Amino acid sequence: MIVRTERPLNLESPSAALDSFLTPNDAFFVRSHHGAPAVGLRPWEVVVEGLVDRPLKLSLAELGAMEPTTVPAVLQCAGNGRGLFRPRMPGLVWERGAVGHAEWSGVRLAALLEKAGVKPEAAHLHFIGGDVPPTTKAPPFIRSIPLARAQADDVLIALKMNGEPLPVLHGGPARLVVPGWGGNAWIKWVRRIVVSAEEAQTFYMQTGYRIPREPVPPGQTPDPKSLVPVEWMNVKSLITSPDLGATAPLGPIEVRGVAWTGEGHVVKVEVSTVEDPTWREAELLDEPRQGSWRRFKIAWTPPAAGSYTLQARATDSKSQVQPEVPPWNKSGYLWNGYDRVPCVVSRA
Repeated sequence: MIVRTERPLNLESPSAALDSFLTPNDAFFVRSHHGAPAVGLRPWEVVVEGLVDRPLKLSLAELGAMEPTTVPAVLQCAGNGRGLFRPRMPGLVWERGAVGHAEWSGVRLAALLEKAGVKPEAAHLHFIGGDVPPTTKAPPFIRSIPLARAQADDVLIALKMNGEPLPVLHGGPARLVVPGWGGNAWIKWVRRIVVSAEEAQTFYMQTGYRIPREPVPPGQTPDPKSLVPVEWMNVKSLITSPDLGATAPLGPIEVRGVAWTGEGHVVKVEVSTVEDPTWREAELLDEPRQGSWRRFKIAWTPPAAGSYTLQARATDSKSQVQPEVPPWNKSGYLWNGYDRVPCVVSRA
């Protein structure tokens, strides 16, 4: 793992860890704002309150006794790729590996809301986790999602990850899973769900994790009124083999990777090199499914020994095409430029 910060712990996955349909739990990137809470000091409960007819207080055993659901979904930090933007901006310098794909198992959030009975004026759900800011000056990490998204069949309170109890570093024992949305919405260590008529008025909702509705020139500060919350991810691909800076003998080389998007699903991935930007369509694997990634592969035969830079771009079912360079934003969110991997081809 690539250590981005130790306190709080932020770990980036190397490319090799992403060269599979499911990312192993112990190689899955870790994003922390305040650090993991002490989860074993008392029994964990998830409370549903606010604009509901029947407030709930559910133990893990009670959640586990409800009808289970499993969804494969990509979790990606909204800032994945921040280190690739120019000009640079402050924040965690994620490059390519603040992303992973897992099978998340738990309870449909809609089932909890149905059990609680949502009042007609409800429009948003606020999520409060068990993590505590390190100082009184630091804001708590509280965010909200619209009720309409919360009621979708694929949105879960997850208790398991890849068939195992949800690890503490990944939000265990209970976290929100919102397939297709950035990881900023996937609240970890969920303790309270507050049903409300309004969006959360917290720092991480009204100031953090907001992006210009329309692109602004690089380096320019947008009007705060033009900012909207980061929600759906954009279309993106990642070359997982060969690895960055790899050396391979002259001859056919299998180029592999993964591609995903937010709303919709990936329908095409193309691969070329910077030296010869003639795009060739790769073979797509896995079933097309919103929120899930698809693997791709293609055979590439370099014309001669030397240095090359492979590049990939994806297209999704909403006709979004991965751009060469994405629009700049001052927080470094949602980088999805062509994925480029330098490599060296040696003479056999």
